[in-house]
Amino acid sequence: MECRVLSIQSHVVRGYVGNKSATFPLQVLGFEVDSINSVQFSNHTGYAHWKGQVLTAEELNVLYEGIKLNNVNHYDYILTGYTRDTSFLETVVDIVQELKRLNPKLVYVCDPVMGDQGSMYVPENILPVYRDKVVAVADILTPNQFEAELLTGRTISTEKDALDVMELLHQMGPDTVVLTSTDLTSPHGDQFLVALGSQKMVRPDGSKSTQKIRIEMPKVDAVFVGTGDLFTAMLLAWSHHHPNDLKAACEKTVSVLHHVIKRTITYANEMAGPGKRPNPAQLELRMVQSKKDIEDPDIVVEATIL
Repeated sequence: MECRVLSIQSHVVRGYVGNKSATFPLQVLGFEVDSINSVQFSNHTGYAHWKGQVLTAEELNVLYEGIKLNNVNHYDYILTGYTRDTSFLETVVDIVQELKRLNPKLVYVCDPVMGDQGSMYVPENILPVYRDKVVAVADILTPNQFEAELLTGRTISTEKDALDVMELLHQMGPDTVVLTSTDLTSPHGDQFLVALGSQKMVRPDGSKSTQKIRIEMPKVDAVFVGTGDLFTAMLLAWSHHHPNDLKAACEKTVSVLHHVIKRTITYANEMAGPGKRPNPAQLELRMVQSKKDIEDPDIVVEATIL
């Protein structure tokens, strides 16, 4: 069966972020990807200079209207990431709801990008739209710890807090929640980043169960851009292949990221030269070079079932 994704994310001419981070890996894994570019920038905003245009809510509607008029608005998945405009995000919700009416099995994968490490990098009025409208229609949600705290109004200090927060997020809508990064201490030491996942499932006999997992990733001393977008796209893909096994989906997702990041940092350090820190251009993800790892990742991490 052909599987089609509508991906509404940012676009950059140079480099990998947003749709540029999601489209190629999804296509490599056999998905048809229809992209709507929420912004078109020369490059990501971590460079010294960037130029470009932003798509308005009205322009988003016009593009969707065109797809609709041709009766090609049937999707299996919707994927969204960074948005800083409330009216744009509200239009996304309208589109998701309409597409779900056309295909009740449609899965909406949402990365509620708002901030990290205690500070927001989107306007504060975006939070209520995510909390009150977006999360309710999402099926798979991938916040980091800070975003999960914002959405629930709870603070995470322990693993139990994190599990409680994921349970609250389930109650708000999505059956699958993955906290993509947390400040929790790993049993393996501070060289590891802890992510947590929770998936609600209905067994064949109708009874319900929840799979909760912890996954630990080796930290890398560099700032990468586009890795979150790659994570969410790969979680979409591997959840499609392992619909009732969050453990397997997350292991493959994190392993893909590990291989891409490893290849990127090796290349960036070579380009920068001995003793020099790589610049943003050198740290662009080595996506095309990682095609084989994306298609069939060697599993380098094992998730723990909680």
